[in-house]
Amino acid sequence: MNADMSDRVMPILQLLTPRVEIYSIDEAFCDLTGMRNLLSLEVFGHQIRDQIKRRTHLTVGVGIGPTKTLAKLAQYASKRWPATRGVVDLSDRQRQRKLMALVPVEEVWGIGRRLGKKLQFMGINNALQLAELSPSFIRKQFSVVVERTVRELNGIPCLGLEEFTAPKEQIICSRSFGEKPSDEVSLHQAICAHAERAAEKLRAEHQFCKRVAVFISTSPFSENEVFYKNQAVTELAVPAQDSRDIINAAIKAFDTIFVPGHRYHRAGVMLTDFRSAAVSQLTLFDDFQPHRNSEELMTLIDSINHSGKGSVWFAGQGIKDASMGWKMRRERLSPAFTTKLSDIIKVK
Repeated sequence: MNADMSDRVMPILQLLTPRVEIYSIDEAFCDLTGMRNLLSLEVFGHQIRDQIKRRTHLTVGVGIGPTKTLAKLAQYASKRWPATRGVVDLSDRQRQRKLMALVPVEEVWGIGRRLGKKLQFMGINNALQLAELSPSFIRKQFSVVVERTVRELNGIPCLGLEEFTAPKEQIICSRSFGEKPSDEVSLHQAICAHAERAAEKLRAEHQFCKRVAVFISTSPFSENEVFYKNQAVTELAVPAQDSRDIINAAIKAFDTIFVPGHRYHRAGVMLTDFRSAAVSQLTLFDDFQPHRNSEELMTLIDSINHSGKGSVWFAGQGIKDASMGWKMRRERLSPAFTTKLSDIIKVK
């Protein structure tokens, strides 16, 4: 549900502001440069909040500041004190100092509980006391990261807006089993399902991979059972993002490490060695044959599954029903309030 709502909120921010950094599933930094020439930043903050409320029914906090750290501090205040009505503008230095004196040092972005305890031992109890320390002293005592935090608390930007996140270096799809399968067919189906999901994520990143790794293990906590854990890697002749190539590579790796007789607790697939395109030098003896219309087919499958998850799947995954012994553990599965009618809360 969180991912679904995030996918609704972030486009609203991108529509209202010129530049957006999606920091996490429920946080984003927006560049408001030039907005002050049009209207008050606090008024604009309320407009952002109202638009999100109107379109998604979510209540959000808006923090505004000349640096990322001060903006995070303002957002903390917008949620902590109801009198702010969900929006705090820390453009003014006096307002910054007044708020920092009220905020515990461990609540400062980048400090946290562990580092906060060390600072409290030094007599630094709130954000204002931290801001008044010498940056060079803080760098010697802690690190350049904390030094940047001190500078940012003083209105000096040290952290730029990152509109484009760094590409991932690996993709892992792994789950613990609801029931511990021991037969090869069940493990085969699980590996196929994980490989298909990993390939889908790979295409979403617009990447190709050269290596496919598979790992399986029994539970180290099962009594009277021998613990077994192993992994294997298959290297592709050409970087691929086609689910068929990745599934075949995963099954090839799985076949080399599966040992019958064990009750398996976990299995997974990991994709590594990413490339931006499917270009590779083949030798005279390579028999690799690319799939015709691979990109078009994968795009179509992803499009169908985006509308209805799991609508199209590969036969190697088996028939999807409740009898699947290898299906993931779901004792604490969150209700799908936004996508499943049967999960919607009923008010009587």
